[in-house]
Amino acid sequence: MIQDNYGRGVSYLRLSITDRCNLNCFYCRPGRDARFIPHKDVLTYEDMLYLLRAASGLDIQKVRLTGGDPFARRDILYFLHRLKSELPELDIRLTTNATLIAGKIRVLKDIGIKALNISLDSLDRDKYRRITGQDRLQNVLASIDRCLEEGIRVKINAVALKGVNDDELGDFLSMAVEKPLDVRFIEFMPIGEKTLWEKDYYWSSSELLQKAGGIMELFPAGHLNPNHGPARMFRPGHGLGRIGVISPLSEHFCATCNRLRITAEGRLRTCLFSDREYNLLPMIRSPRVGPDRLRLVLERAGRRKPMGHELLSGEKHEKSLCRRIMSSIGG
Repeated sequence: MIQDNYGRGVSYLRLSITDRCNLNCFYCRPGRDARFIPHKDVLTYEDMLYLLRAASGLDIQKVRLTGGDPFARRDILYFLHRLKSELPELDIRLTTNATLIAGKIRVLKDIGIKALNISLDSLDRDKYRRITGQDRLQNVLASIDRCLEEGIRVKINAVALKGVNDDELGDFLSMAVEKPLDVRFIEFMPIGEKTLWEKDYYWSSSELLQKAGGIMELFPAGHLNPNHGPARMFRPGHGLGRIGVISPLSEHFCATCNRLRITAEGRLRTCLFSDREYNLLPMIRSPRVGPDRLRLVLERAGRRKPMGHELLSGEKHEKSLCRRIMSSIGG
């Protein structure tokens, strides 16, 4: 297993398969002049399979495919079928906005996809349109219900935005009561050079939980698997689902971070908040570099994985924690 200088083991890889997305959420990809990665520089499916074969030899157990939106990429179902067939031991998850999965859900189940993370920041149609630039809320809600019908586990990821969706907390809690899914609120992070992050938008996890507790009683809920993420989970009353908070700013979880990130053009980031990257694409495509060499680079880079909270507390004069926007990093 990859182990860093702080004794943390790495068992989780987040792989962005595209930086394209059909939505334009203001906190993720601000501005209309955002440039996409040229197609020639994006990892091909063969590149990704080669990379994941090498990573599986380092005891990577869980792989999350992100974007952009994975379903914005052509032939995604073909890639998922190959991935599950060739590397069945990997726990494969996807993060999506769920606007493009209608008609694909049964196929996802047949391929062996057992869980989806669905980004959903509002349950109000007009507000959803203002946040994302698209009127797709009803499509998303219908796809969530369809996933649950097919037995695909659903986690809703909502960016906690004060003054934007804080008045919908009761509606999200009701969703977790009525449906067997997780609703997780993620603190808004100042990511990217042109980030629209402002203190007025920031809604801390502690404030959110205090408000949620005033709406209904919350009971701490344990984790369902050993490769759980950083969310702190609770059961609302006697509901079917759970709610959770992810607090990278107010209560960092760096000491237990077990992940690496690889961007759509094959750049390895060992920490979300650090702009230090390792360019893997030339190695993946070189006939003179084998998987052993690639594994060595992954291992050495992982060893230098920083403590993100040290970057947070450092003397920074920029508005953002890192230069790249979230959609180009990979969700």
